[in-house]
Amino acid sequence: MRKLKVLSGPCLALVAGVLLSEAFPATAALIYTSKDGWSVEGSGNNPSEASAVEQMAKIEELESNPTPANLESATLACKTLVKKFPDSALVPKARLKAAQILERRGEFEDSYEAYQSYLTQHPEGSDFSAAVESMFRIAKLFMDGQKRKIFGVPLAPSMEKAQEMFGGILKVAPYSKWAPLAQFHQGQVFERQKRDPEAIAAYRAVVSRHATDEIADDALYQIGYVLLREFREGSHDRAAADKAREAFEEFLNRYPDSEKVAQARENLESLKVGDVKTQLEVAKFYDRTKSYKAAVIYYNDVLKAQPSSPEATYAKNRISELRQQFGEDSLRSAPEKAETGEKVSLRKKLQARINTISRPDYVGPPVSAPADEVAPPKRPKLRTSSPDIGPVTPGSEPPLPEPELPKRNP
Repeated sequence: MRKLKVLSGPCLALVAGVLLSEAFPATAALIYTSKDGWSVEGSGNNPSEASAVEQMAKIEELESNPTPANLESATLACKTLVKKFPDSALVPKARLKAAQILERRGEFEDSYEAYQSYLTQHPEGSDFSAAVESMFRIAKLFMDGQKRKIFGVPLAPSMEKAQEMFGGILKVAPYSKWAPLAQFHQGQVFERQKRDPEAIAAYRAVVSRHATDEIADDALYQIGYVLLREFREGSHDRAAADKAREAFEEFLNRYPDSEKVAQARENLESLKVGDVKTQLEVAKFYDRTKSYKAAVIYYNDVLKAQPSSPEATYAKNRISELRQQFGEDSLRSAPEKAETGEKVSLRKKLQARINTISRPDYVGPPVSAPADEVAPPKRPKLRTSSPDIGPVTPGSEPPLPEPELPKRNP
């Protein structure tokens, strides 16, 4: 064991004074007497406190020569101080030093836990914010690919650990300046894990809890981005596209000065193009199945949505071809037939029955619709993205029945 150089006289008093002034909080008054030496006011010159001071001096001496062996010894010395002198005023400092030394040694998981212990045990500590910053720094290391150690060897994936660490910051420091960033980066981790619902929930928490923080606009943009990616790479669900559009529009309304405004507008335009392409595919499907009235309606939707797009040019040319081939009148959709008074009465009775049996407190017999009140067939689902769909030829299966068309003129 390294021996400390023994000092005497005024030199010893000066060194002891420096050590004690660094060891104790500013609120503790230091007292020196020729009889008792240095002590903390109210400690009664406790021998245990003097031993804790000596232990801290050893820790700082080991830190001053930061070899791997010395840093390991310093870590053990910090833990020993906390364990042997739990009532010492030096315990907070020892806990914090242990976390800092572990971080210097690259023992990031142990360091994070040590910082967390410091914050839990000493929430009023003067180094609270610095400790939270260190926890955030370590969590981001794992998010960026730092491997977890197994038997001292970095092997395991780190995303789950990063998610846990950001969550830990939100628990111990929910109102710190690092909380919005921790919440945002938790969303980033969920994104990288392809857990889109959790990512959106994390970003939404940033917007709702930290609306005035500068990271809130990025969080709202990310909500739209995740939904847009889900639409493009997933099942092409139009509901996801609509939600993405709503998120980007909310972003533009709430944060018109954000640096991502141009990108959000570009994404909105891409969603419109996606709508147009979908409408064109539907129009082509009806065209191939010789449902020309329906085809013209959807071709016109393309023209209205993006009049200068290549899709609109195709739609315009095809409408002209169909009009030349079949005539204007044959492509018009039929006007909606008015219901008779008897039909209206029957429909209202059926709706009243449905409203009655749908009540949560309804306990009567089941009600079924009369034979003459059969609901109209549902619109069939179209396989617009499949290349297999082609024109119907004689001898093949009959085409799908034409669905009820929107009540619009071409």
